Amino acid sequence: MAGISQDWEPVVIRKKAPTAAARKDEKAVNAARRAGADIETIRKANAGTNKAASSSTSLNTRKLDDDTENLAHDKVPSELKKAIMQARMDKKLTQSQLAQLINEKPQIIQEYESGKAIPNQQIISKLEKSLGVKLRGKK
Repeated sequence: MAGISQDWEPVVIRKKAPTAAARKDEKAVNAARRAGADIETIRKANAGTNKAASSSTSLNTRKLDDDTENLAHDKVPSELKKAIMQARMDKKLTQSQLAQLINEKPQIIQEYESGKAIPNQQIISKLEKSLGVKLRGKK
């Protein structure tokens, strides 16, 4: 085995560099002071307090609080829900059968007929096609 030689180069094992938390450790800071290294101290805003960053009232928040306009989503008009119910009854379909026809959940048909749904033109168009009735615009 004359062709095999051993590698005798030294292997150097080093410690990991200290993490940010370890560098802020009191012992590490004191050791840096003794060694004469520069130490930088930064005070963060709201550090050590129990206040959230968003707890202070800004101008925009005050404007929103002072706004008296009542905002709400559009609901299904009563004419539309009655028209959907009437067309479904004329075709002798249940809510779940109608939902299956238009590939939607039965809950959506129930919300449209009870007037709780937010009107979606795509769903209304599917209902018009499957029921064969015009639900939007003038009759």
